[in-house]
Amino acid sequence: MIIGVGVDMVDLARFERQLERTPKLRERLFTPAERELSLQSLAARFAAKEAVAKALSAPAGMNWQHCQIGREPSGAPYVVVTGTIADIAEAKGVRRWHLSLSHDGGWATAMVIAEG
Repeated sequence: MIIGVGVDMVDLARFERQLERTPKLRERLFTPAERELSLQSLAARFAAKEAVAKALSAPAGMNWQHCQIGREPSGAPYVVVTGTIADIAEAKGVRRWHLSLSHDGGWATAMVIAEG
């Protein structure tokens, strides 16, 4: 059963300007394992985190550090939730995440399906 669906797009140029203007933003949004990735990869991961929030109906109190976007050896992306986000997902009955990422033409896009 589908619990929620989330989609988000990030303008790469705008995202780059935000990271430059607010040096602590990288630390607030991304886990240590994510922080050193390329701009395109960071933007796609931010879009994925936003899509996760939307799939959960954007509840208050979410901590960005509690959502990490990883990559399988095959290249397939995956979602790992802990802490506040794991608590919200569990309360809603989420058992599995489906994630698709893309970046092209100055945009990064993510789609998430939360399955119960």
